[in-house]
Parts: sequence; structure tokens; C-alpha cells
Amino acid sequence: MQLQAYSNEDFSPSSKKGAPFNVLINPESYTIKYRVEHTQSQGQGNSHPLLHFNKILAQDIHFDFVFDSTGVVVEPSLINIGLINPFAETANVTDQIEKFKQLMLYYQSETHRPNFVALKWGTLLFKGQMTSMDIDYKLFKPDGTPIMALARVGFRGFIEEELRVKKENSLSPDITHELIFNADDRFDLLVDTIY
Repeated sequence: MQLQAYSNEDFSPSSKKGAPFNVLINPESYTIKYRVEHTQSQGQGNSHPLLHFNKILAQDIHFDFVFDSTGVVVEPSLINIGLINPFAETANVTDQIEKFKQLMLYYQSETHRPNFVALKWGTLLFKGQMTSMDIDYKLFKPDGTPIMALARVGFRGFIEEELRVKKENSLSPDITHELIFNADDRFDLLVDTIY
């Protein structure tokens, strides 16, 4: 899995922030949450409310990322070129998490907000921003230094405005309805039929 930070919501190559962050251990699973918001009205004496569409909220996605410096997990690029040194010091878990937070979570002074994130894994391409991160430290050296951590990370989806408008393809009722008016038709009944 690869996460790339972007400074702008257009996700253009010129707005990339640093190198992509590669997750060493791919998540076991992930959850995508879709939500539709309604307002409801209910007349006095009615047993059920009427739901009126309000909006579709942005989708949320949640992952569990493992950060590891036990030495058990090796960078895949090193395996491919045969450069594994069993005595080499692995990256510190605290440093790995700090690098991750710097790219995804922290306030960026030039844009006045955290970076946007494009997450790529297999067929999944998710664009959005990080909304939450809970870190659970699992294993420690005798001096208390963490060597393994599980980060529960949440992202909220984002769609470019131009793409959103194209996907919605909203049709205005006063433009898309065309009727032939007969001599015996009434305007009030036609309006009632359409609206």
C-alpha cells in the first residue's frame, strides 16, 4: 500500500509533497462507510415520519497500520535486490510514526491545513484527508522504547468539484420537462403533476 501526500485538492503531480509513504505490512482489512443524511417530518397522529433527502456525506475509510522495528519485517525493495543485512538497525517505530504524521496529519503552514492524501492499494484508489489516528503501542525494548505499534487511521473522502458536478448530472425540472399543452389542460394540474 502506498500513500502520497498532496498540497492541493487537484491532486496534480506538481502538488505532491515528498516521497510516497509505503506501508511495510499491508492491512488485513479495511472498512468503507457510506452515509446519506435525511431530514424528517411527521404529522401529528402519524405512526411513521416522512424522510426527505438532505445530502450524501463523504465516505469514510478506516485502516489498521502496523509500524514495526523488531527486524522481522524487511523493506520489500531490499529483498528484490538482495541487500538484506540481518544485523542492520531497522527504522525506529517512533520515527516511522512521526514521518507518517508529518505527511498526513500535521498542519501545513503554506496551505493552512493538513495535506490531502491519495491512497493506492490494488484496485483501491482513495482520495481524501486524514481525520483520525489512534496509536496502540504493542512491544517494547527493556528500556521502554516501542518496537511495534498499531495505528488505527481514518480518512474522509474528497472529490474534485468538477468531477462531482459531472457525476451528479443534476437535471433541473424546469428545463428537462417538455409538455404539449392541449386546450382542455389546466396549468395548475400540470404544475402539480411535474412538481
